[in-house]
Amino acid sequence: MSGTAQIGVTGLAVMGRNLARNFARNGYTVAVHNRTTAKTDALVEEFGDEGAFVAARTPEEFVAALERPRRLVIMVKAGEPTDAVIQEFAPLLDEGDVIIDGGNAHFEDTRRREKELRGRGIHFVGAGISGGEEGALNGPSIMPGGSAESYASLGPMLEKIAAKAKDGTPCTTHIGPDGAGHFVKMVHNGIEYADMQLIGEAYQLLRDVAGYSPAQIADIFRTWNTGRLDSYLIEITAEVLSHVDAATGKPFVDVVLDRAEQKGTGRWTVQIALDLGVPVSGIAEAVFARSVSGHADLRDASRHLAGPTARKLREDEAPAFADQVEQALYASKIVAYTQGFHEITAGSEQYDWDIDLGKVAAIWRGGCIIRAAFLDRITSAYEAQPDMPSLLSDKSFADEIAAAQDDWRTVIATAVAQGVPTPAFAATLAYYDSLRAERLPAALTQGQRDYFGAHTYHRTDREGTFHTLWGDDKSEVEN
Repeated sequence: MSGTAQIGVTGLAVMGRNLARNFARNGYTVAVHNRTTAKTDALVEEFGDEGAFVAARTPEEFVAALERPRRLVIMVKAGEPTDAVIQEFAPLLDEGDVIIDGGNAHFEDTRRREKELRGRGIHFVGAGISGGEEGALNGPSIMPGGSAESYASLGPMLEKIAAKAKDGTPCTTHIGPDGAGHFVKMVHNGIEYADMQLIGEAYQLLRDVAGYSPAQIADIFRTWNTGRLDSYLIEITAEVLSHVDAATGKPFVDVVLDRAEQKGTGRWTVQIALDLGVPVSGIAEAVFARSVSGHADLRDASRHLAGPTARKLREDEAPAFADQVEQALYASKIVAYTQGFHEITAGSEQYDWDIDLGKVAAIWRGGCIIRAAFLDRITSAYEAQPDMPSLLSDKSFADEIAAAQDDWRTVIATAVAQGVPTPAFAATLAYYDSLRAERLPAALTQGQRDYFGAHTYHRTDREGTFHTLWGDDKSEVEN
């Protein structure tokens, strides 16, 4: 078998199969391989008319089918399965060849793999791919890390198969060295968790406080999707809420068990943020909300807990409250994105990745799950001020939150009074207020730490590190 394929895909579950079809549809000859050959044969038989495929039954056939430098995409489960595939194929490759991991790998695993393969002269690219099955087929947002040399070889192909923003820009770019691509994909997913939780809280308020039906809320979301909240997640929320279960005739959302699952990337976002010392409270509360939903034992045991007497709004009050919820949702989304971009900044500094936040925002404008109209403005904000310490440093976003904050506070106060849990709304507002505060109670916290652990403190009026001798005289010494 001669090397005729420009790229190869091994691992032909739905994502891998659709990615291979995407390459073929865009004019590339694609070598395809799977551990079980039945999937390889099925892909070629069912979709062979979409483009040029080369079916390979063994790793040796697969590698032999690839043009040099070889470009090999791995689409298997993260963790040990990915390591196993790398160990299987790496001995068959030559210096300058490229292995691309398109799964949701932990970025530290990607850094390890990149370092190991670099020592053998093989490029390793950890590429975050967002957009689900549809995106893999029709154009995802792609976040590749790895060396600049690997992107020179691979980048034009990724740019061709990636989603395109409204201005025609491909939704992919070289993110940075080693694990940068998978790190950015991790944070993308953390923002996704927050976005979905915020939308869920808005839904719950519109239903439990305003008294709207799921179908009515779907119409509200459709209206929101024509304005500044225009996004993929708002769009599909309307579709989910308007769907009626065929078996029962009930709203679909009422027959779905209220236990949200997660695959781990949201948790990673929070865990790494803690390691980096970055506050991502809105994202964290979204992760914890999923965790709470899954603890059926705790929820069942707590049915006896008392709450306030709930009062639905009058019909004439509901529209104004819905407008306030829209303000709260928009303000909270801005904060959630702010937290995510802060984490990317911290990761870039920690690992010396030099990530361009404007380019990250730009490639999230199409293909990915969090694609939204206001990412155009985020892109422009970072292009104008690449070193912004926070998205809230941008005047236009700060002004919008200032205009929304009264409604934002009213919505949260109403939720508390009515006993409707809104952890992500509340956490994002608390974050905003923490940034606004002239003084935080951390001064007291540091005093307590000095008292029980002699951890020292800094003063506001002079330089140095100090400790108070917490005896009768409470004298102070400078360390």
